[in-house]
Amino acid sequence: MRLRENRGTRIRLIQDRSDLHKVRRMVVKIGSSLLADPEGGIRQEVIDALADELQQLMQRGMEVAVVTSGAVALGCVRLGWSGRPLTVHEKQAAAAIGQPKLMRAYGNAFARHGRIVAQMLLTKDDLRHRRRYLNASNTSETLFSAGVIPIVNENDTVVVEEIKFGDNDSLGALVSLVIDADLLVMLTDVDGMFDKHPAEHADAQCFDVVPHLTADIIRAAGGSGSSFGTGGMASKMNAVRISTRGGVLAAIVNGQQPGVLTALLNGEQVGTLFLCGSDRRSKRQHWIADLLRPVGRLIVDQGAEQALLQRGSSLLPVGVTAVEGVFDKGECIDIVGSHGVIARGLSNYSAEDLRKIRGHSSHDIERILGYKDFSSVIHRDNLVLLHQGTGEEHDA
Repeated sequence: MRLRENRGTRIRLIQDRSDLHKVRRMVVKIGSSLLADPEGGIRQEVIDALADELQQLMQRGMEVAVVTSGAVALGCVRLGWSGRPLTVHEKQAAAAIGQPKLMRAYGNAFARHGRIVAQMLLTKDDLRHRRRYLNASNTSETLFSAGVIPIVNENDTVVVEEIKFGDNDSLGALVSLVIDADLLVMLTDVDGMFDKHPAEHADAQCFDVVPHLTADIIRAAGGSGSSFGTGGMASKMNAVRISTRGGVLAAIVNGQQPGVLTALLNGEQVGTLFLCGSDRRSKRQHWIADLLRPVGRLIVDQGAEQALLQRGSSLLPVGVTAVEGVFDKGECIDIVGSHGVIARGLSNYSAEDLRKIRGHSSHDIERILGYKDFSSVIHRDNLVLLHQGTGEEHDA
């Protein structure tokens, strides 16, 4: 198996478009607005063109995973359900019909180049379990080493709201972290991220390179414009936030433009490129912040809040003023300060035990509980700081 370079070291060298030739592993997310035809089902010519371009890039040494939408839309067309609201079970049935059609289309497109594709169906629950998360990562490495192209989709035949990614933009971002990619490219039907809605403002300007996300850029994101897709520009901004914090560059480009991926990687001015900020997270940190669902909350005092935010300390029981929820040791919980959720982490103690030791010194834990596994409530290695008082990372 090919050894990977340290991505963090290499990515720091990518400061602008001219450095994109250094990218060696890429996730390409393609949406339903490009793939699905409300009349005839799938647009095979779009998949063929994508396969042709990816083949050229792979011949240059690129490794590629494709995150694809389209299964539900294809099933709806086949069943005559297009254009009407669907129940959860109808969506699952449509996906069950659409998924094999979708994979057949990709398989045929890449087979023309002697390439093999593999289907990876995921739910958020798959990635919330650390072992299954690592299994997905190891499977992708094995596929890449064999020259196989992973085709990833949400497992819509079984998914329910509690384990949904929400949209395939978020799925693309999370997959880019799972497979240790260098770049996430979201193919859409617009030219990039604009400062205003281009359909409503003739003077709207497309961002070229965004060093880091700001509140103004996030506010400029609009809603969904496609009858098929669930994600609009707002969902793409969420995907950008997830990927760039994990050290993966992101780009939004117009998938209707021939050769757009090649142009992007050649450093040409297409779409919008988002660079990685300085506060990059490890895989474990991203897993805690972006995938796990908090099942409880700890309210902390000002001293504990300052220790967490300013010194990067572990959370000690003396700083906990209240415990909310029912949870066991090892589960994910939110930490709430004076202005809202400030951090998230894995608890060393159950909620029942924390209610007994809250406000006490770590030296008192064994006396109160009869045992002492840890001096801290949440160790700093299992704790991720969020945007202060916003809890913004809650939406993955």
